Amino acid sequence: MLTSQQNRLYPDNLWVETPLIRSPHLSSHLQAEVYLKLETLQPTQSFKYRGITHYAQHALRTYGPDVHLVIASSGNAGIAAASAAKILKLRCTVFLPHGVSQPTIDYMRREGAEIVVEGNYYLQARKAAQKAIDADPKAVMVPGYDDPLLWEGHASLVHEVKQQLPAGTKPDAIFCSFGGGGLAGGIIVGCKAVGWDDVPLVTVETHGSNCFYQSLSLNDGPFVGDVASRPTPEGTTAEYNREHGVTVAHLAALTSKATSLGASSPSAAVVKMALEREGDIRSVCITDEMAMQAALNFAEDHKMLVELACSTTIAPTYKRDVFSKLVQMTGKVPTVVLVLCGGFKVSLNDMEDWRRAVAADIATGGDWGVAYNGETFTAPKLQ
Repeated sequence: MLTSQQNRLYPDNLWVETPLIRSPHLSSHLQAEVYLKLETLQPTQSFKYRGITHYAQHALRTYGPDVHLVIASSGNAGIAAASAAKILKLRCTVFLPHGVSQPTIDYMRREGAEIVVEGNYYLQARKAAQKAIDADPKAVMVPGYDDPLLWEGHASLVHEVKQQLPAGTKPDAIFCSFGGGGLAGGIIVGCKAVGWDDVPLVTVETHGSNCFYQSLSLNDGPFVGDVASRPTPEGTTAEYNREHGVTVAHLAALTSKATSLGASSPSAAVVKMALEREGDIRSVCITDEMAMQAALNFAEDHKMLVELACSTTIAPTYKRDVFSKLVQMTGKVPTVVLVLCGGFKVSLNDMEDWRRAVAADIATGGDWGVAYNGETFTAPKLQ
């Protein structure tokens, strides 16, 4: 049921209100109340459908039915734009870097999108998209993650969560994965709108695709120690953003297999919002194998397949020692919400590949390294 505020913000929204379910498995495992916001059930299997359809509707109202939607994407954002364009009867062109899977390309084409493959990385595809926009007066760039209209659309999920939790319940933390910052930006905006600005936000990335973690390290904020004492990792450059007054990290290479988290730099505006919000930002980095193991465990427990960008969010809840560092376990039983961002990039073959990769990694012995707000610790592989 939409509230009057939601009706004003989203009068003709195309996304669906996704379920918020209590996970008996994770709740029992952690001795906490763990709720799952199932963005996997959006029409395109991803939260991105919210903000991108919101943006597309705004473009239609602003520029009329001849507007040409152009987007650069490595997958989920492009699918959302293609689907929105089909529903709204608009032209859409998706610029992709090389390496995007054929099923993803086929999906976009079935939705009527024109596909252009250009470059080896997202930023190269985006430069090609910008050239196309410069040459077409009817074209507009649909942002993948860095725009207030996107965040406003994504914020709708927080409005839903507030209505769906038991009456009077305020979460002790909200967990989400972080790629370029679109989802986190939406959660921050949504939390402020519903009076939850003080709720801690736990953002989870993988090593090798952690532009937000590295950006936080370059600014005064939640990390331990002084900024000057924190070394900039090899292959990372720091750039001061004058508009937002923050320093952001640019990663020279993305090595994580969680490709949907593959932004080389985050939204500077989201970095600023994160640093300035009342609630804590708890920034976490984990290994690919820990995310793979979580995807396998989640499929076994909940009978759902999720891609690595999504299981990254879940992974800390399968390790009690990790979870207890992120959420206070003293006093009352904590309530946490995991935003399952969803995503199209998962298959049964992927799950088998991940099972073999996790088994091989466990066979090498040792533990998995976890980084949290400037500190590091280990997580047992077999817990």
